[in-house]
Amino acid sequence: MRSRDATAFTAVRVACIGAVGLAAAMGIGRFAFTPLLPLMQAREGLTLTQGGWLAAANYLGYLIGALACAARPPQPAQAARWGLVGVAVFTLAMVLVGDFALRWLLRFGAGVSSALVLVGVSSWALPLLAQRQRADLSGWVFAGVGVGITAAGLVGLAAGLWRSAPSLAWLALGALAAVVAAFVWRALQAPQRSASSAAATQAPLRAGDWALVLCYGAFGFGYIIPATFLPAFGRALLDDPLAFGAVWPVFGCAAAASTVLAMRALPAWPARSVWAASQLVMAFGVLVHALAPNLVTTVLSAVCVGGTFMVVTMAGIQHARQVAADRAPRLIATMTAAFALGQLIGPLLVRGTSAGAVALWPSVMAALLLIASTTALLARRDA
Repeated sequence: MRSRDATAFTAVRVACIGAVGLAAAMGIGRFAFTPLLPLMQAREGLTLTQGGWLAAANYLGYLIGALACAARPPQPAQAARWGLVGVAVFTLAMVLVGDFALRWLLRFGAGVSSALVLVGVSSWALPLLAQRQRADLSGWVFAGVGVGITAAGLVGLAAGLWRSAPSLAWLALGALAAVVAAFVWRALQAPQRSASSAAATQAPLRAGDWALVLCYGAFGFGYIIPATFLPAFGRALLDDPLAFGAVWPVFGCAAAASTVLAMRALPAWPARSVWAASQLVMAFGVLVHALAPNLVTTVLSAVCVGGTFMVVTMAGIQHARQVAADRAPRLIATMTAAFALGQLIGPLLVRGTSAGAVALWPSVMAALLLIASTTALLARRDA
């Protein structure tokens, strides 16, 4: 009887499982709220400030989940499995709950679950691809995030065009997450870790590791304002569901294509250089909309930020694996926690209901942090 151990998986199958898992965890668990925010504003009277608090709840949960993984690195397959179940449950529950405080808790739970999946899937899939000498397929794993964002954006666009209640969109996305969780549950396998490997995940981080943690935290703050509010900004400029609703699918398509293109076009580039260059493009995308808010710059920001944030995620994790070796699971989890802290702060700085100047200074701060992080990365001497 053929073993179903993960070591028997083909590289393509590993990449597909990882991509599907990240699509549900990040596209729905993390970012489903973004395209639905304009609908919740229009149909439920949610303010931009309240939207910021709900987004912050998700990011706080993501931070707590990442810190838990850093303190005690989980078994990757189990973390991914239960995280995906959590994403489905907390998303479906948004249909049944109208109280703001309870919704805050649900978005918090979805954030915790998303962190478990990201850490679990990356720690499960990337080593298996490396073993099969198919590290080039890691771009397809991370492309799953963009696919999930695009799916969530299309659901939000359809709901806006059909004037549907936001609860129907939450139901559709929650059902999709449940299907993914059921599919991935059996597909994810848990290879046995040796005692030496398990002990290595408890190794303390080194001084150079913490510099990477800070740079990754700056990235978290740098991308989060457009990643949270772009559709809402678009709605404030033109209250047409086809116009503002298309922003998030554009963001998702750029994210889905970016990691695959990066792996094909920049195979000889060190991961650190890809990370740094992507952050400069991101800084431009963050700043251009803040300085000149209009529909053209909104779409440009969606392309620049959407087309780089998953490349930075992929390159950051790859670089951590290269420089940290056995410390990589702990370093990746700690970087994810710093990222989560950075993205938690961003939405709380956005106040009011106007989408123009309200995000100017937070966006300027974000761009400056991205540039500072890029400078620090380029000054490093490691690969």
